[in-house]
Amino acid sequence: MVDLLVIGAGLAGLAAALRASELGLKVKVIAKGHGALYWSSGSIDVLGYVDSTQPAVERPWEQIADLGAEHPYRRLGAERVRRAVEWFAGQESVRSLGYAGHAGYNQLLPTPAGAWRPTYLAPAGQRAGDRADLRPLVVVGLQGMRDFYPHLIARNLQLQGQTVRAVQIPWSVVSEQRDRNTAQLAESLDDPQSQQRLAGALQLVVQPGERVGLPAILGRHAHPAVLALLGEQLGSPVFEIPTLPPNVPGIRLAAALRQQLQQRGVRVEIGMEGVGFRAQAGEIQWVESATSARPLVHRARAFLLATGGVLGGGFDSDHTGRFWETLFDLPLTVPQERQHWFRPHFLDPRGQPALHGGVAIDMHGQPVDAQGQVVYTNLWAAGCLLAGTDPVLERSMEGVALASAVAAAERIAGLAPG
Repeated sequence: MVDLLVIGAGLAGLAAALRASELGLKVKVIAKGHGALYWSSGSIDVLGYVDSTQPAVERPWEQIADLGAEHPYRRLGAERVRRAVEWFAGQESVRSLGYAGHAGYNQLLPTPAGAWRPTYLAPAGQRAGDRADLRPLVVVGLQGMRDFYPHLIARNLQLQGQTVRAVQIPWSVVSEQRDRNTAQLAESLDDPQSQQRLAGALQLVVQPGERVGLPAILGRHAHPAVLALLGEQLGSPVFEIPTLPPNVPGIRLAAALRQQLQQRGVRVEIGMEGVGFRAQAGEIQWVESATSARPLVHRARAFLLATGGVLGGGFDSDHTGRFWETLFDLPLTVPQERQHWFRPHFLDPRGQPALHGGVAIDMHGQPVDAQGQVVYTNLWAAGCLLAGTDPVLERSMEGVALASAVAAAERIAGLAPG
C-alpha cells in the first residue's frame, strides 16, 4: 500500500506526485495516457485573461482577486498559487529546460496562428520570441510541413505592428522521410549531422539583427545543445513557436518531470485506466484499473484525482443530458440539461458552461457536494477537472494544475501518520 495514489499523469498529477514525494510520502501514479502536456505549448500559463473581451492580463497576481469566488485560485488563495508556481520553477527538471519569466509580469509569445499569447513562465527555447523585444523577426518553416505556415504567422504579426518576414527552407534539411510529425522531426534533430544541416540552411536566409522563429522541433532529447549550436552559428537569438499536437515542448517537460520522479522512486504507470473503486464509511479503500484480464486493485491511504475534464477524458456525457465524472461519479457543477451545455455562439466571450463546470472543492482541495460537504474523506482533486474555471479561455491551465496539485499534496502530507 502507498500513502498516495495519483490518478492522472498530466501536469497536475506529476506535480502532486513530486511534491508529495518531497514531503516523504510513498507515491504511485496511474494513468490511462500520457496527459495533456503532450499537446500543450510547454509554457506555464497562470492567468492570461479575466474577461476575454478585455486586453490580456499583464500582472496575474494582482488580478486573481477579480475572478469569481468559486474559482480554484480564490478557493486556495493567491499566496498558495504563487508559492506553487515558485516551487515548480525551482525544480531540477524545470531548471534544466531554462524556464523563466518577468518577475510578476506575463510575457507575450507568438502562436502558430500569429497571435500573441500571454504566459507567465516559458522555457529557454521560447523566450527570445517575447513581444517586448523590439528586434525584427524572421519566421522559418519547412517546405511541405503540415500545420505550420510561416507566411500566415508573419502576416498576422505584421498586422499587430511587429517587424517580421517569413521564409521556407527544404524539408530534406531535417529529414529525408516525408511523413513525419513534429515529435519525429525533433528526434531527427537530435542527430548532430541534422543540426549542422539546419544551421547551414538558416545561415543562407537569416539577416543580421533578426530573431529566428522556428517550429518547435529543435531536438527532443538534445534540445539545449541544438539551441546553443544554432545561436552560436547564426549569431542571432533562436526560439521555437509551439505547433499543433503533438507539441514537443510539452513532451520535453513531461519527460523531465517523469525522470525526476523516477529518481525519487515514484512509479508512473501509463495504460492503467481507473475503472472502479470501493468506499466504506465515506473513505475510499481502493481503486481498480482495467487490464487484459481482471481489474488490478490499487490500495492507498489517500487518493488524488487528476484525470482532466472534458478534454482530458475525466468527464463523459450522453444524449440524455447526463454529464458525469468517470471514476468516482463525483458531483459536477455542469448543467444536467443538454440545452444548457453550450451557448449559441461557439466563441462566446463568456465561454461554454460544459467547459466551465466541474468538480467543486473546498479550501483544502477536497471534492464537495452541492451542500459543501466533503464527498470522501481521503480524496483530493486537482487540475482541469475543477469547477469555477475555464482554463483554456483564461489561459490558466498550468497555473490551476500546479496550485491545486501542490495544495493537495501538502495537505495530504500534513494529515499522513507519523
